[in-house]
Amino acid sequence: MTAVENTPQAVDLVTVTIDGIQVSVPKDTLVIRAAEQVGVQIPRFCDHPLLAPVGACRQCLVDVPDAGNGRGFPKPQASCTLPVADGMVVSTQRTSEVADKAQQGVMEFLLINHPLDCPVCDKGGECPLQNQAMSNGREESRFAATAGVKRTFPKPINLSPQVLLDRERCIVCQRCTRFAAEIPGDPFIALAERGAQQQIGIAEDAPFLSYFSGNVIQICPVGALTSESYRFRSRPFDLISTPSVAEHDACGAAIRVDHRRGKVMRRLSGDDPEVNEEWITDKDRFAFTYATQADRLAHPLVRDRVEDGGDGELRPASWTEAFAVAARGLAAAGGSAVLTGGRLTAEDAYAYAKFARVNLGTNDIDFRARPLSAEETAFLGAHVVLKREVEYADLDAARTVVLVGLEPEDEAGTLFLRLRKAVRHHGLKVVTVAPFLSRGSAKLGATLVRAVPGEEGLALEDAAGELALGADAVLLVGERLATSAGALSAAAALAERTGAKLAWVPRRAGDRGAVEAGCLPTLLPGGRPVGDAAARVDVATSWGVDSLPERPGRDADAIVAALAAGELGGLVIAGVDPRDTADPAATRAAIEAASFVVALEIRETEVTRAADVVFPVAPASDKAGTFVTWEGRPRPFEQVLANPASLPDLRALSGIADELAALGHGRRLGFRTVAEARAEMTQLGPWDGARLTLAGVPTAAAPAGPGSALATWKQLIDNGSMQDGDKYLAATARVPVAKVSATVLAAVGETVVLTGDRGSVTLPAEAADLPDDVVWVPANSFGAGVLADLASPGSRVTVKGVEQ
Repeated sequence: MTAVENTPQAVDLVTVTIDGIQVSVPKDTLVIRAAEQVGVQIPRFCDHPLLAPVGACRQCLVDVPDAGNGRGFPKPQASCTLPVADGMVVSTQRTSEVADKAQQGVMEFLLINHPLDCPVCDKGGECPLQNQAMSNGREESRFAATAGVKRTFPKPINLSPQVLLDRERCIVCQRCTRFAAEIPGDPFIALAERGAQQQIGIAEDAPFLSYFSGNVIQICPVGALTSESYRFRSRPFDLISTPSVAEHDACGAAIRVDHRRGKVMRRLSGDDPEVNEEWITDKDRFAFTYATQADRLAHPLVRDRVEDGGDGELRPASWTEAFAVAARGLAAAGGSAVLTGGRLTAEDAYAYAKFARVNLGTNDIDFRARPLSAEETAFLGAHVVLKREVEYADLDAARTVVLVGLEPEDEAGTLFLRLRKAVRHHGLKVVTVAPFLSRGSAKLGATLVRAVPGEEGLALEDAAGELALGADAVLLVGERLATSAGALSAAAALAERTGAKLAWVPRRAGDRGAVEAGCLPTLLPGGRPVGDAAARVDVATSWGVDSLPERPGRDADAIVAALAAGELGGLVIAGVDPRDTADPAATRAAIEAASFVVALEIRETEVTRAADVVFPVAPASDKAGTFVTWEGRPRPFEQVLANPASLPDLRALSGIADELAALGHGRRLGFRTVAEARAEMTQLGPWDGARLTLAGVPTAAAPAGPGSALATWKQLIDNGSMQDGDKYLAATARVPVAKVSATVLAAVGETVVLTGDRGSVTLPAEAADLPDDVVWVPANSFGAGVLADLASPGSRVTVKGVEQ
């Protein structure tokens, strides 16, 4: 038996001859793909490897003569829709005059009405139509001698606030309409009219408001689709392209950053088959102008303290002075803590974890500037750190995926697209444990296990028997379960009992890396428990210090309470928006109460305005680093732009640590660059000792009170500060509404007033398949956000109509 016969696909191999070269490929392979395997590029426009074949443009015609085996055709065939057959003989434009003439004829037809506006077209310089007109078209056109004026349309028309259509350039390849219907499930655009008047159409009252609409711009083979924010801004040959990783969620999507003269002009999807394939969200594509806003910090700031004779205002300072002032203030604060947000790279998070233990002598550090719980802390230590049970590829092999407290379309766009692909191609069954079936879950064909906010754990336990999960199932739990008592424990127990794989999907890009790097009060870098003496000795030895603090630290909520009570005096804070925290008012009060605050930020915020020392730190485009995906996959990226006005967080911390070491507080961090931090992290390595457990965590849901339970999560496009600066992207955000049951809507009317323990909000209402005692609102799409203006998730609010 040969080696080929031992492979799983051996029985399905067929042999074809393409341009005289014999090749064996799997049965049902398209001719256009088989040709690629022998190095022959057949011209095409409508074909895309991730879309279903349609044969719309006819540019890929090949000659398939009858070789005496009944495998031939009398006329040229579209190679993008023709499967190979054993013994088939194919001649492409390289060896067949018939194929070459057919392709030239198709190209001539495509160009009859195509405008000659290449010098002003955004696609000029990277246009497949340009390239293939030169390589596979005629040298001259017969149009001028035989026809009249080219077809024209009013231009452009807005498919959405961000996507523009120039119809006269369209060659009706249908890539855009097929993408919208197949990949995200947003069929807002479709073909209209027939014959020469066929064009892309859209309903007047239904714009192309998809979270993934920008992908149609990138895959359009001509200049028919452009983006409002990039149109006429640059030419492709003026740009420098640098590969990178998207910083807006925990999916780790590959992107390409195109920049010119130190400014990012556009971002495109990178090609990474293992992660995002060739697709990214509009947030990843367009939300990059936050780094160039007028409030971008350009130099360190130091507050002239009144007690020292100053005016109490922040003033510009040198880096050297800011390092010294920050160190003196923290040394005199009488105990300090560290709060970080979700924007940190893994290297920066490691620097904060080491700085807290070595220079501040504390385990009071937490990256979770959001609602959290002790149960989540234990869950992260027991079931997340160092784990890599689930990867994107596992979704294709799974029979069932259960989503608990997670809405992938809003919170993890790349994950949503991979789930949709698995549903469409592999028959994946999706189950969502949620208060109602969201639009995104409906597009996954999900089965709803209804759960009132705060009772997800009970709902999961009740449905466990019906779900019949096994080793071919995957449980994906979201960070929102932190506020649902017992839910994380129930998910972990169900996974252990059934053999299902379990993964935690946070919303922010830096969250998983922060867990691995030790930005938790109970975990040291590499998953080492703070309470384990051997783990502490291991890290202390690596860091060259005698010992590390033994007592587990305070979590973010406890740090806020300790600052307010005067138990802590100093605070190092980075990437934290008080509006996102469990209690925004309490967080603001804690920052005001702190005797000394050091803020590390990209832009001016309410935190920097209250700080005593402010360090301008670099956004993702201006530094190298690593984001760790929800899977646990490291995604390193290199610096795109050089900006001397800001430094990576780890470099700023290194400067403060040097000054603190000189004052007798710890020692130097030992690294100043990302490469040095990576090397130290690699040398320290993961922990191979005992892990934390979930023992003793409560599993019962809190009893319900009067009113409606508040369900909420952030939508993909909302009021987040890292989306600032692109008004066209902002215009694509979904209108904030309150979703209530049909019964409640009939009783209160189309506008409702919601009142919680933190305030009241008025919103338009719409009916959804919700229980009568549940109301849903988007978390950060109006006002200062739900946490600041209304109540905590899962708490009770009143729902009333607007009084006339």
